Amino acid sequence: MPKPSFRKTLSAPGLLETIRQCFDQIDDTKTVRSISLSNCLMSGLALFGLKYPSLLQFDMNQNEEPMIRSNLQSLYNVTKAPSDTYLRERLDEVDPVNLRKPFKQLFALLQRGKGLEDMQYFDGYYLLSLDGTGYFSSSEVHCDQCCEKHHSEKRGRSRYYLLTKIKNREFIS
Repeated sequence: MPKPSFRKTLSAPGLLETIRQCFDQIDDTKTVRSISLSNCLMSGLALFGLKYPSLLQFDMNQNEEPMIRSNLQSLYNVTKAPSDTYLRERLDEVDPVNLRKPFKQLFALLQRGKGLEDMQYFDGYYLLSLDGTGYFSSSEVHCDQCCEKHHSEKRGRSRYYLLTKIKNREFIS
């Protein structure tokens, strides 16, 4: 059986490196930090990529499990991962607009590499599960582009979440 081949930029390490390069370009507003903003952002991505149920569980495992530390270093290029509290504090400071560039870069790479052709389904739209919309929602953190869920059982409290649609090369929030 022939060895499977893949293109370097469309492999998991290649795509994660593209994201890392975008994160490295985001200005860090604070000058004195023990952990770089890139490491915090990549740790947040690893939290989802490795399917952790909580920040606390991620924090505990990355400190106790050698395999997790190895994956953080080799796949996500995270030299030092933040604690759950520090990660939350750092990510709260990041303007969500800064996170569009990595998304656009990955989308462009996948389009150029013809990785999305089979996912076009109607009038130039793609059928993709990209960000697990609804996986994260908040009753406090939101922006002007957020969708809103109203919960009657929680006395009219709202939860905010993002929904992204893609048509050809246009991003519609």
